Amino acid sequence: MLKKFIDKESGKKVESTVMNAITIDCVIFGFDQGSLEVLLVQHGEGIRKGEWGLPGGWIKETESIDNAAHRLLGELTGLDDIYLEQLKAFGDPERFPLGRVITIGYYALVKREDYNIKAGSTAADAKWYKIADIPNLIYDHNEILQYSLANLRTRIKVTPIGFNLLPEKFTLFELMKLYEEILGVEMDKSNFRRKILHMKLLQQLDEKQKDVSHRAAKLYIFDQAIYEKLTKKGFNFEF
Repeated sequence: MLKKFIDKESGKKVESTVMNAITIDCVIFGFDQGSLEVLLVQHGEGIRKGEWGLPGGWIKETESIDNAAHRLLGELTGLDDIYLEQLKAFGDPERFPLGRVITIGYYALVKREDYNIKAGSTAADAKWYKIADIPNLIYDHNEILQYSLANLRTRIKVTPIGFNLLPEKFTLFELMKLYEEILGVEMDKSNFRRKILHMKLLQQLDEKQKDVSHRAAKLYIFDQAIYEKLTKKGFNFEF
């Protein structure tokens, strides 16, 4: 099956053969002002025109599934250095009304301030939604989203992937709010501070917040080298 794509270098539409029964759908998580958010796109054409869903698309016949996922996200964000993880295949026979289509689910974690999100060639709009405000999505996209969120909640307890959602420099309160949002729990500030600092995963900077109405808090960065050393010893990121 031939589909038209936008060549990133020339900006021209080119034709390429795609796998017409396999697609990719991606849950893109962001974190902004203490809220976990998901990027949704509004379809600008086709049978679901005007409705909202997860960003995704077709796989070219000449590319791997992972490469296709990176390409599709690159077309949406303009960048390719994104934390991306494959979930599983979603293949209910009735998930797509016009025929049998299997989709491979992924989720990505992005720093909101690093990306200039734009709607793709077949989307009318792209918008960030808070987790609590997600509307009814097309096909089985709500199911894919919930599966992705459950996976993220499990993974964040054993790996430091949540740092992909934070700015390079952050406060302990921002880090705690991130964990509260993802895990859906309320944490004790003092207890969280004691546990996270005991892990020695953070480097305290000689800097504080700027332009804030409250008392400026200390800033930290994540130390990847220390985490890798602790991981080899059986480190657990559980709270």
